[in-house]
Amino acid sequence: MIRGVRGALLLVTAIVTALAVPAPAQAAESFVPLSGSGSTWGQNGLDVWRRDVARTDGITVNYSGTGSSAGRRDFIAQTVDFAVSDVPFQTEATSESPTPEAGMPPYEYLPLLAGGTALAYNLWIDGHRVTDLRLSGAVVAGIFAGRITRWNDPEIQADNPALSMPDQAITPVVRADGSGSSAQLTGWMADRYPSIWTSGMRSVFPHIADSFRAQNGSLGVAGYVSQDYGRGAITYVEASYAQNAGLPVAKVLNDAGYYVAPTPAAASIALLAATPAPDGTLDLRRVHRSTDPRAYPISSVSYLIAPTATNRIFTAEKGRTLSRFVQYAACEGQQELPGLGYGALPLPLARIVADGVSRIPGSSGTIDLDGCRNPTFAPGDTASDNVLLRTAPMPPESDRHPGPAPRADEVDGVNVSATVTASDLFQLTAPTSTSIDFGDLGRGGGEVARALGRFSVVDDRNRLGGWSLQFSVSDFVGIDDAAARVSSTFLGIAPHETTHQDGVSIADGQEAGQAVYPMILATGEPGTTTTLVGATFDADLSLRIPRDAAVGRYRSTVTLTLIGL
Repeated sequence: MIRGVRGALLLVTAIVTALAVPAPAQAAESFVPLSGSGSTWGQNGLDVWRRDVARTDGITVNYSGTGSSAGRRDFIAQTVDFAVSDVPFQTEATSESPTPEAGMPPYEYLPLLAGGTALAYNLWIDGHRVTDLRLSGAVVAGIFAGRITRWNDPEIQADNPALSMPDQAITPVVRADGSGSSAQLTGWMADRYPSIWTSGMRSVFPHIADSFRAQNGSLGVAGYVSQDYGRGAITYVEASYAQNAGLPVAKVLNDAGYYVAPTPAAASIALLAATPAPDGTLDLRRVHRSTDPRAYPISSVSYLIAPTATNRIFTAEKGRTLSRFVQYAACEGQQELPGLGYGALPLPLARIVADGVSRIPGSSGTIDLDGCRNPTFAPGDTASDNVLLRTAPMPPESDRHPGPAPRADEVDGVNVSATVTASDLFQLTAPTSTSIDFGDLGRGGGEVARALGRFSVVDDRNRLGGWSLQFSVSDFVGIDDAAARVSSTFLGIAPHETTHQDGVSIADGQEAGQAVYPMILATGEPGTTTTLVGATFDADLSLRIPRDAAVGRYRSTVTLTLIGL
């Protein structure tokens, strides 16, 4: 099986680009004010978006961060136009976690903010602040279940062999009010460590022990831990609040065996595994179990709960305004989030929002994702090949667990079966750039270097027979004078791996002036699986012009060919 992909076009000349002429400004639209309430987990991002649309579109969005449970109550009572909640409506109603009432107007969930629920802490050893704490999932569950009560517990020490953990009491700080962050943490613990955390998913954190401290809101828990009296404390809070409070956050062990911090990219990568439901909600069990080494396991989203019909206070005019706000938040607004500590929506989640916004009364329709300036994807990207997957950094080897990653709870007495399937995907993704310009080069001068650009190989065939990747370069031909030529031997190459896969090897480089093409750039041994993430490569190209080259402009073509064995 052979598949060829055109690579970069090498132009030994300046590339002329056209400047886009801005279109005339359209007449300003008028919008009606909106009101919403709910999540404090997502409030930092919402507040930035509210300021943005007020400045650019004259849209007024009033929002009260009263907690996810309070937002859902307000939405049921129809006292706000929309709610923001980190968890959907629950099936069993409580005073803090209401369920929709009979006859309530219809609604949908739009996942707008992604992020990691961070474990922020205040810990000192011998007068020095600890900033690189590592925790396995069982340890986190043990702390918040009240089983692990001191920082020098052997299980914590095992996660942190480079530290001499202090003999100091742990003070878990939890939310006093109903919150999505409580539901996210407890939902993850209940899913992965049910024998340690036995209280299930809870929007209101249960009373565990008198040593726990309960505070209202994300600001409350982050504020407590950040104070001097918060030494020895640990809490769960959206990474954005930990960042604003200057608190260090723990790296949590994922199913790939790496301790990973709740960075924006780590949350976005994890959420690629989410399983969407028809109403826009997400099943996070696959997120908790993501085997991508870059994934942060306690990652989730904050939903905007939007009416899909008019109601007592929500009109079609408000729907037009809300849809414009959502359109901004899902595209341009996502560029703001990584700087605030949130993760930008990955492509599968953006598709949910793009489709759902059309069901808001008065909406102007779906979102064109090809024109969407979300930083995690570009036009033509797919769920398995996108900007996020190509650019998110891998964790350092120093954060790899030294042995097999500790396993989550195992339940006896259940018969489980599985069928292993293959996607039969065998493909080469070409470099993101379609041309390389080496600029003006003097004859016999020094070499000029440029990067080819990332490209990746995916092999998930039923029979993993191995593969080779061939790299060929044509001679440089004069653009203005076809008789003028420069041999391809003057193009040097230094290939390197961007992400490592066992069983994949790359060739040695070739020097400019002595290169021989075609060459085998990389190989995958029989039995090697790249997974759908792929084996990703790049190459540094260097060009040297011989002394006898004719003056003029030249071009050559690089061709990458993936060959199945």
